[in-house]
Amino acid sequence: MLSGSANSDLSDMGGISGTPQTRMKKIMSVGWLGQTVASLCWILSVFAYGISTTGDWLQLFAASSWMMSNIATIFSIE
Repeated sequence: MLSGSANSDLSDMGGISGTPQTRMKKIMSVGWLGQTVASLCWILSVFAYGISTTGDWLQLFAASSWMMSNIATIFSIE
């Protein structure tokens, strides 16, 4: 059971040292940049090799979903 003090505001959960995280801090973080670059490279590789099978479309969908997830995290920061 959670006590009143343990049920704190979770809006700054992604912050550094207890401070709220801003959009720019998130964008400049190594984790976010690494994931975004990786998903972009994955998308580009699908086009470089060509889209000829169902598997290619699934790869494109997976990479695009990953990219959209990364972008959505930026807009979810208040």
